[in-house]
Amino acid sequence: MYQLLFRLLFRRMDPERAHRLAFSWIRTAAAVPGLRHLLAAVLAPRRPELHTEAFGRRMPGPFGLAAGFDKDATGIDGLAMLGFDHVEIGTVTGEAQPGNPPPRLFRLVPDRALINRMGFNNDGSAAVAARLAARSAVFPVTVGVNIGKTKVVPEDEAERDYVTSTERLARYADYLVVNVSSPNTPGLRSLQATARLRPLLTAVRAAADRSVPDRRVPLLVKIAPDLADEDVDAVADLALELGLDGIIATNTTIARDGLGLASAPALVEQTGGLSGAPLKERSLDVLRRLHGRVGGRITLVGVGGVETAEDAWQRILAGATLVQGYSGFIYRGPGWTRGIHRGLAARLRASPYATLAEAVGAGAQGVAAARPDGDSAGPGRTA
Repeated sequence: MYQLLFRLLFRRMDPERAHRLAFSWIRTAAAVPGLRHLLAAVLAPRRPELHTEAFGRRMPGPFGLAAGFDKDATGIDGLAMLGFDHVEIGTVTGEAQPGNPPPRLFRLVPDRALINRMGFNNDGSAAVAARLAARSAVFPVTVGVNIGKTKVVPEDEAERDYVTSTERLARYADYLVVNVSSPNTPGLRSLQATARLRPLLTAVRAAADRSVPDRRVPLLVKIAPDLADEDVDAVADLALELGLDGIIATNTTIARDGLGLASAPALVEQTGGLSGAPLKERSLDVLRRLHGRVGGRITLVGVGGVETAEDAWQRILAGATLVQGYSGFIYRGPGWTRGIHRGLAARLRASPYATLAEAVGAGAQGVAAARPDGDSAGPGRTA
């Protein structure tokens, strides 16, 4: 039914307008008590064998919604109703901003991909914090908060901007993500260089600890698939050095060559970050490399090109404790999470592993990374 709706309605609409319409339907359904519980029973049946431990929390499964869909924390319960095991809101910036001028979201339907240059459009960390403070959860779900730099803030003041958002939002976050990898904010990706990333993450960690003295808020960093292998290794080493709780791999890509894109050149050539199926291979490569570098010492979150249960399973075997999707939701609709969960449960039953935790990293072989202790995991490639 959703595929028919997509072809007849959403595909004919401006992508951003279609997003707003679909999201409004989700929020409306979640506001109706009888309807929301019926939909949750159909779309989000729980499978005990998929229970996952991450960041000190027990989740019903490993599959969540990546940042970018619910930028302002307006529909968390609706997304939990659809079966997402965790929901990452944002990216949220220190100050409210409109983002880049439209059009800024493009569908590459033959490639099952999206290009976006949204530019962190959001209500700002003060407004989002107030919304989270007022939220009365209907469905218990792990909520991640993804923070980024306000566009008008100079690069040399980025640390202050991230700290402001941290002070406002950390108390409401089950985990906090520092986004330094979106291609749509000028200069943001330069913060991935370890010389700049180290003081930024240190400042955010200190701000989170000051703001929430009664618990440790897990801190993650989200990286780009376009990093060279040696830079992936450097971020992994820095995460271990600073005691980060996780790394999210990966954000969207600015690459177009070598991805086998079949969409019209006018779409392919749009500036912005590309997500969806074409990102699958490189995102998985980065995940394997990270696991080869950090092993099980920090939590890895696999995202990028995840469409099917097999994609999610491969991320788990490559070292991801949690898996996220976004573009697949646009193309596959509200039954997507149910299918992912069903397929993961089937793969786990057919595997030699008793639990998902046993499967994490079990298929990571020939990984291109030299661990800090000097052990080599094989030759690598450069993005």
